[in-house]
Amino acid sequence: MNQAANIISPSAGSVTGGVREVLRLEAFAIMAGATTVYFVSGGNPWLYAILFFTPDLSFAAYALDARRGAIVYNTVHSYISAILLAGAGWLLGIDLLWQIALILTAHAGFDRSLGYGLKYASAFSHTHLGVIGKRN
Repeated sequence: MNQAANIISPSAGSVTGGVREVLRLEAFAIMAGATTVYFVSGGNPWLYAILFFTPDLSFAAYALDARRGAIVYNTVHSYISAILLAGAGWLLGIDLLWQIALILTAHAGFDRSLGYGLKYASAFSHTHLGVIGKRN
């Protein structure tokens, strides 16, 4: 299969069946774990409430085009970004960065547990967890 087919086909590269459900359950566990660590470590409930859905503002990059939108969205919703932010907070001794990393991790887990995966450049609705939105 050529690369163009992967971009055009909404289901190309998407996980299905039991593996999809395991990934969604795993994401829920990550959300629950990050949220628990945040609050057990003394995180501010207001900060959590204010910042929890903030990563979804990254979808605005789709106004540029689908490719750049996917890059920005995936960067913000990647566990790697949260790990790098947590590491910076730990190395610099800035608790706020660590707390934001936990919120970001919880948010990414929440989205994935609902089936909103990382995006392909073909369209916002084409994700690694399958097509989101209305089905024909």
